[in-house]
Amino acid sequence: MKLNKYFVIDFDSTFTKVEAFDVLADISLKDHPEKEARKKQIVQITNQGMDGSISFRESLERRLNLLAPSKQHLNPLINELKGSVSESFKRNKEFFRDYADNIYIISNGFKEFIEPIVTEFGIKSENILANEFRFDREGRVVGFDDTNPLSANGGKVEQLKRLNLPGDVYVIGDGYTDYEIKHAGLANKFYAFTENVERESVKTKADHITPSLDEFLYLNKLNTAISYPKNRINVLLLENVHPVALSLLKSEGFNVETYHAAMTEDELIEKVKNVSVLGIRSKTQVTEKVLANANRLMVIGAFCIGTNQIDLDAATRRGVAVFNAPFSNTRSVVELAVAEMIMLIRNIVDKSAKMHRGEWDKSAKGSFEVRGKKLGLIGYGNIGTQLSVIAESLGMKVLYYDTEERLSLGNAVKCRSMKEVLEQADVVSLHVDGRISNTNLIGAKEFAMMKKGVIFINLSRGHVVDIQALRENVLSGKVAGCAIDVFPYEPVSNDEEFKSELRGLPNTILTPHIGGSTLEAQENIGNFVPGKIMEYINTGSTSNSVNFPNLTLPILDNAHRLIHIHDNVPGILAKINQILADHGINIVGQYLKTTELIGYVITDINKEYDKEVIAKLKAIDHTIKFRVLY
Repeated sequence: MKLNKYFVIDFDSTFTKVEAFDVLADISLKDHPEKEARKKQIVQITNQGMDGSISFRESLERRLNLLAPSKQHLNPLINELKGSVSESFKRNKEFFRDYADNIYIISNGFKEFIEPIVTEFGIKSENILANEFRFDREGRVVGFDDTNPLSANGGKVEQLKRLNLPGDVYVIGDGYTDYEIKHAGLANKFYAFTENVERESVKTKADHITPSLDEFLYLNKLNTAISYPKNRINVLLLENVHPVALSLLKSEGFNVETYHAAMTEDELIEKVKNVSVLGIRSKTQVTEKVLANANRLMVIGAFCIGTNQIDLDAATRRGVAVFNAPFSNTRSVVELAVAEMIMLIRNIVDKSAKMHRGEWDKSAKGSFEVRGKKLGLIGYGNIGTQLSVIAESLGMKVLYYDTEERLSLGNAVKCRSMKEVLEQADVVSLHVDGRISNTNLIGAKEFAMMKKGVIFINLSRGHVVDIQALRENVLSGKVAGCAIDVFPYEPVSNDEEFKSELRGLPNTILTPHIGGSTLEAQENIGNFVPGKIMEYINTGSTSNSVNFPNLTLPILDNAHRLIHIHDNVPGILAKINQILADHGINIVGQYLKTTELIGYVITDINKEYDKEVIAKLKAIDHTIKFRVLY
């Protein structure tokens, strides 16, 4: 494409996430006895070159002497660098192909390892300006071309002077030498690239700070792989969401903020105003009032199984998609249930407490095997079914009750009522959801139905059990032991005291809502939920959403994708298509699904659109949200 603009891009820590010399040090000094000492010396010399204590050329010579590289080290280096290209550069390969004539890589590094990396993006070899190694007959690096201006102080400035580019020049880099090009009057603007490294001294000199290449392309109205820079999309993650989620969302380019605990309604209302993606666990309450103040919110990720802490109807009416992790921590919850069941039926909790007090109570009284006992499951979803299978392998007989029709696994027996389960079970385990209608699902009446000496486990939701009734039945001996992981009110952080009528009861295990809190489960959730969030933002796909119509969409190719969320009323699709027809826009593909509350329309079009089309689509009556994807 013809363009009277030129783009000068740095290599180390800009085109790639790393400094090539650091990677080369690990490779060339791998088995060297002085590896660590030499690496420290290299860092010191690099800093001396940057602060002017020594010349850049001397810095380069001394570092190469310490590294002692050879040709055999180049292929491993190149392979490492290929895997370390900046994420936003990988997202925007089209930019490099379209403007190949106008893009220059100018680096104080070496062309031997830069060229194989950047030419894969369509950058021309002749537009790569860098130092070049000198090798001896054995392929050892013995120096560099010292006539190259890039081997000396001010090399980038001198190189730009020689290029004498006939148009506007924009420099993208992370170092002071990149700023010097602008300072010398050879560039119109300097963009401090901070995706990989942030240097305050460089940021203060920049015309604009660009956290990603997406931002640069957006500001300059150039073709990009996305419709809006990810760094402008604010993400708020609460309650110590697993670090892998933070890493995934940051690598995608989002502007991510984290907070270690839940927030109160007022705190969240204030914090969520400019947030597009909200990530929570079980304690944060996303109320209608919160959603009313979340003017930019597109999606909520619940990093847990349950979503009763979110007002799903309010989220749906406001066009906010909600995703959870229905399977990721199932195994962890099941294992805790099995462990607690065995501990309680053996009366281990009380025996352990006595031992800590110095009491030796060796007795089989009140201690039983789980084999041959009946496990009663209230709720036979993902967790209930897996617990059923494991319990059977322990020799238990499984009974279950669920309000929905569920396929029995193994030899599990479906009961016609909850009463039928409660009357027969030796162990009762709850695995129901947190809907309001389940409040006090188990109370005095239900405990009265149970066998004397029953073991009772609740790893589902706190409000489904009448805690006072449970206390009375533990004290009376009707319930021989209980394990409770969830409570009607739970502390918002680890600093708040836990208060409950269940504290101090015999043969009672109390845990702080940790059923799914294993490293494996949290990492699984940390991978799963961001994947759904990114899929929704990048493609509009709503697969596994708990409140939106589920649409799995094909990858968008050479088209624009229009996403229209509206109240579920007749005629919206016809109005969308009429507007497109009036403007001569052909539809490549179209997908519609509805729920009771909303309709979700995806329309792919294959030509340019103007602002009038967008304005008219947004203005359709009953429109909730509208956005465009390139």
